[in-house]
Amino acid sequence: MNLVPWLIWILPFIGALLVIPAAKISGKLRDIVAVSFPFLSVLMALMLIPNLLEGTSIDETVAWISMPGVGGIDMGMLVDPLSIILVNVVAVISFLIIVYSVKYMKGDPGLARFWFLMNAFIGSMLLLVLADNLIAFYIGWKIVGLCSWGLIGYYHSDEKEYWIGGPPPTSYQKPSGAGLKAMITTGIGDYSLLAGIILIYLYSGSFNYITIFETASVWMAEMVQTPGMLILTSILILGGPIAKSAQFPLHEWLPEAMAGPAPVSALIHAATMVKAGVYLVARLFPIFYYGYWVIHLAEAQVFFLLVAGIGVFSAFLAGTQGLVSLELKKALAYSTMSQIGYMMLGLGVAGLSPNALIIGFTAALFHLISHAIFKAALFLGAGSVIHSAGSIYMSKLNITQKLMPRTWLFMWISALSLSGVPPLSGFWSKDGILLSSLEANAIWFFALALITVSITAFYSVRIMGLVFHKGDNEVHPDKKVVKHENHDKEHHVGEPSYIMWLPYGILAVLTIVLGVVGPWFSGFLEHTFESYFESTLHLTTEHVAGGVSPLIHDLLPFISVGMILLGAYPAYQMYIKKKLNPTKIVGSYKSLQFLYRFLWNRWYLDALYNKIF
Repeated sequence: MNLVPWLIWILPFIGALLVIPAAKISGKLRDIVAVSFPFLSVLMALMLIPNLLEGTSIDETVAWISMPGVGGIDMGMLVDPLSIILVNVVAVISFLIIVYSVKYMKGDPGLARFWFLMNAFIGSMLLLVLADNLIAFYIGWKIVGLCSWGLIGYYHSDEKEYWIGGPPPTSYQKPSGAGLKAMITTGIGDYSLLAGIILIYLYSGSFNYITIFETASVWMAEMVQTPGMLILTSILILGGPIAKSAQFPLHEWLPEAMAGPAPVSALIHAATMVKAGVYLVARLFPIFYYGYWVIHLAEAQVFFLLVAGIGVFSAFLAGTQGLVSLELKKALAYSTMSQIGYMMLGLGVAGLSPNALIIGFTAALFHLISHAIFKAALFLGAGSVIHSAGSIYMSKLNITQKLMPRTWLFMWISALSLSGVPPLSGFWSKDGILLSSLEANAIWFFALALITVSITAFYSVRIMGLVFHKGDNEVHPDKKVVKHENHDKEHHVGEPSYIMWLPYGILAVLTIVLGVVGPWFSGFLEHTFESYFESTLHLTTEHVAGGVSPLIHDLLPFISVGMILLGAYPAYQMYIKKKLNPTKIVGSYKSLQFLYRFLWNRWYLDALYNKIF
């Protein structure tokens, strides 16, 4: 039996268990243990790359649970292109975040607890990706949620210096409340997902992904004999990804997740927790695609309509909130919710038309990889900025390019990739999602996604302008200039230790490299998954007539760049050149004041949820 897939997720759990006794011996040994086991996990994950290049898939199983009258349930590791890509993304980026944490968290009195939770978080995420069945997947899924509760509420004593939110008159949120909000909101999705898993098992008689797919023609046909049952199953299953990946309407926990330390924000938002929902949709994608396009069950289409519709609306919704946020990490959190929406859109439209199958599926995965890299860099850079300047508010960060030149450069590279500026990685992945929307003839989805491109470019430039290019304070809904009087500590302003800037420097370089090889890498993903769908899943991937015309295909990159400029140019004039004053512009029009207040209050959805629940 090949032990490598098992060791990938077991090693971080061993690290989590050993870090507590190691801490009793010495702080140095504690830190070595905390870093070493995620590093070993990276080495194990890299050993699976040959399988990806060869296009081989392996399901390593062992006997696990015996159920009377039903038979045994095996436990296995599914090594296929999807899991190989995800485990490498999770393992590599998580390790860089762990390295960054060594210096960032130095001297923290609860460091042993922090290392335990971080290692367990990484291990459980790797488990849910590699598991070949829905039970083991769900165990990893729940441990991820439990660890995220502990990490988001890490400063559970709720000292005022760790509050987020504000400034007055806007209320603050305490870390303990933020962790609880995340656990309850994602818990709603967890129970929904569990109900969906039980329904699939009752009809298919299996928890194994491959068996469920291979018997889909039987159990899905039986399920649709009860009208609406397959639709109900789709809705329940998607409750988990919607909550875990912070998509509308279960998205309101993610902005408050910023109460945790910066490495936690990077871990949750970049490579791990929020990507779990995208992974599950991608993992179950072939089952519903088979149901809709091979055995022609109309109810199976609902799965893809929900994924695409909720994804593109979440991208727009969260993007608009990012336009007005004053907190640096919270602005990046809105961006994460928006970019996850793009990934969901790609997966959704891939199932709406055979034209979009390969390009939509692979573009979504490309964007997952691309986003994991540049968003981790942005969050780690943001942590360095806040660590140095001692404020959570962008307009109060006493930072300039000269004071933090490396951080300035790495964050700008990442922000431009987030905006989709060519030739950085974000351009190719986002362009592929837009193209797949056209291929699926999802014009309204395409239009909303294209508008969000401009929104993304605006808030990306705004973030960088407010952080590094000082000027007037940002507009605030009370129509006064904000003078932040909060809990900020006194910090020495300047570039952090190389242990902190090197990880996000590596990630910034990676986003450039991935951008340079973008067309080749996109082609590699398309070839890999085309072969996987055809040889392993026996799904036809032939491109049928009626797709995007060659002219539109050639014009789309220019349209995309035009929308980037449409958003970036006014932001550049406002926040970098200072030729336009956003405070005066908003104050001059009642309609803009209303819009600003509406966005500042998060479309009033958070207030509504708080009032009801």
